[in-house]
Amino acid sequence: MTSHTDSSPAPSPSRLHGNLGTGSIAFMVIAAAAPLTVIGGNAPLSIGQGNGAGAPVGFLLASVVLLLFSVGFVTMTPFVKEAGAFFSYVTVGLGSRLGMGTAYVALVAYTAIQAGIYGYMGWAMMDLVHTLGGPEIHWAVYALVSLLIVGVLGYRHIELSSKVLGVALVLELTVMMVVNVAVLVNGGPEGRSLTSFDPQTFLTPGLGVAVLFALTGFIGFESTAIYRDEARQPARTIPRDTYLAVGIIGVFYTLSVWVLVVASGPSQVRAVAKETLFGGKNMMLDTAGQFAGSLTRDVMQVLLITSLFACVLSFHNIVARYQFALARIGSMPAALGRVHPKHASPARSSFVQSITATILVIMFVIIGLDPLVQVFGFMAGVATVGMVLMMLLTTIAVLVFFSRHPKLRSNVFKTLIIPALAVVALGIAAWLVLSNFTMVTSGSAAVSTVLAIVPGVALAIGAIVNRKDGGRTVDINLDRVDAAREDPE
Repeated sequence: MTSHTDSSPAPSPSRLHGNLGTGSIAFMVIAAAAPLTVIGGNAPLSIGQGNGAGAPVGFLLASVVLLLFSVGFVTMTPFVKEAGAFFSYVTVGLGSRLGMGTAYVALVAYTAIQAGIYGYMGWAMMDLVHTLGGPEIHWAVYALVSLLIVGVLGYRHIELSSKVLGVALVLELTVMMVVNVAVLVNGGPEGRSLTSFDPQTFLTPGLGVAVLFALTGFIGFESTAIYRDEARQPARTIPRDTYLAVGIIGVFYTLSVWVLVVASGPSQVRAVAKETLFGGKNMMLDTAGQFAGSLTRDVMQVLLITSLFACVLSFHNIVARYQFALARIGSMPAALGRVHPKHASPARSSFVQSITATILVIMFVIIGLDPLVQVFGFMAGVATVGMVLMMLLTTIAVLVFFSRHPKLRSNVFKTLIIPALAVVALGIAAWLVLSNFTMVTSGSAAVSTVLAIVPGVALAIGAIVNRKDGGRTVDINLDRVDAAREDPE
């Protein structure tokens, strides 16, 4: 049976279309993870506040959790024909109410992390200009200029964004790998030590904290499914990109964090990380300068800005497409579900997302929040809780879906056993996030508690929103199951 419905969707005023291949989508997903930002920010937190030299194993374990999740996510993909990622999967598996609740969690989580990154970017640009001897300009000015550029790119066709993100990502991965190679060639003060992978080193009480900060570095990896309508061959591209994104991000994180340990020496790395957290040092940049030269350090500092830009552009595209998908099923204003006649983009949804982000940035300025510690810290906390909650609901949806439809269980390991393991792993991850939440937000217990319940409130609100299609998405997809199995394209 041959069908080209998904691979070559006809242009429609209510449906996105495109020709994105594996590389284009993978670039956007990995860019959302902002590898250079994670190594510069999350890694010192994992080392200094977590299990010290054993932090690389925390990133490795987080990668394993994501891979376990990805198995069920990918296996269910042929039976979920709607774009929308997590909420589409939850709708098919658990019904429209929890599906809509998941959609609202996604909107809140990704809007929060996008707003938080604008704060981080504003701070980083302000710091760079100051370092170069430039004028003192408020961080919000840099944030709003970045927001304007992101808005223009988001308004246009997705392939333009994918090209920008691809260039930014290649540059940041390249400069970090230059540093990694330089450290491994020269060795650190204690040689090329493998102490990080010794159970006596990583099996300490701080391992959970390391896993926690590693998980925050994967936010946005599920966006492979959001680009379904714009993918060249979605049934092949989405699974391939999901595994590719998790694999590349996981290996890169684990390797680069281990290199930071080698560069400082396992016995001294915790102290070095704490100097980054509390003493005004920069572990990543200092390592680059010491082992790869001052030019590499300067280039890396600039690429940190492009990393943040690539990250915020990715999240802008994600939120715009979530709003677009919700508008198509009648849960948001219909105008947000219209495709631009020239750019074939969710232009109106993108514009609304730009306005939302602008309002949030202005609110942060009026309140007087610190752009890094409070704006980024608070918003990253909300996004982390939201991500783990969405992944947990999605994995439960996979289990329920294949339990209800035993004829679809072509492989019991992929459809039941591994997803069940993923539920356990994600349950542990949720406990780690909530029990160490003040470390993520850097806020008081009261503020952290309020931030932690925001995704739960969004879930509840979404669950009571009336879907105009009455769950029609589920029926359509179950009717198309046989066709999907015969011809995944």
